[in-house]
Amino acid sequence: MLKVAILAGGRGTRLAEETELRPKPLVEIGGRPILWHIMKHFAHHGHKDFLVALGYKGELIKKYFVDYATLQGNLRIVTASGDVSRSECVDDWNLNLIDTGNESMTGGRILHLRPWLERETFLVTYGDGVSDVDLDRLVQFHRAQGKIATLTAVRPPARFGSLVFDGDGITRFAEKAQTEEGWINGGYLVFEPEVFDYLQSPQDSLEADVLERLASEGQLAGYRHAGFWQCMDTLREKQLLNRLWESGTADWNVWSDPLRAAGEPAGSRARAA
Repeated sequence: MLKVAILAGGRGTRLAEETELRPKPLVEIGGRPILWHIMKHFAHHGHKDFLVALGYKGELIKKYFVDYATLQGNLRIVTASGDVSRSECVDDWNLNLIDTGNESMTGGRILHLRPWLERETFLVTYGDGVSDVDLDRLVQFHRAQGKIATLTAVRPPARFGSLVFDGDGITRFAEKAQTEEGWINGGYLVFEPEVFDYLQSPQDSLEADVLERLASEGQLAGYRHAGFWQCMDTLREKQLLNRLWESGTADWNVWSDPLRAAGEPAGSRARAA
């Protein structure tokens, strides 16, 4: 299984309503931080060794996982002696929470993780989006391409739903569909250690300085993912993800979805508007 680097250090200024007091990866979807949802997805595919690149309010992410490790499972307390014992945590994750600087760019944060990642293929994702991408197929695709890097290409969700007309009358509102205007970088990247040859400083942008150069040299593959993907850049997107979770139509919940376990294809259920 591969190590997973999660970029969790940005300020999340477009979600200022939530991020003034906490980092964006701790903004909750269904009562759990979006970072937890991301990690559950990777762990479902067997990737349980995480390096979380911290920056803005990173100490709160550290505190969350210290408390998480302590409080998960059942506790047995003997009040007379003060002895406390607990059952084993369900999530058997290995976490390294690494301070990568408040001002580092996305590429710079990966550069900070080099001592842990420079020996083997590894995965990278952002700490503010969820998807149902099949990580096993992604890694297989990457290895078949023989390139330094692979990114997951997605079609961004359309901003608005559409109206269905019958003459001059509106018969219904269609749900928001994915736009057909093109593919974008959805994260969920696979890198070979040679990617560190393209990283020079904490101010390097993963997108502008690294991926564009890899593309120009023919070293970047694109894995097309037509299933669910949603970032959480705005309060509206946070509310959308919460509605999906609460309505039981959260397609990214591959770890506990009985329909997904039975082989139902992604996106086959109606989603909340």
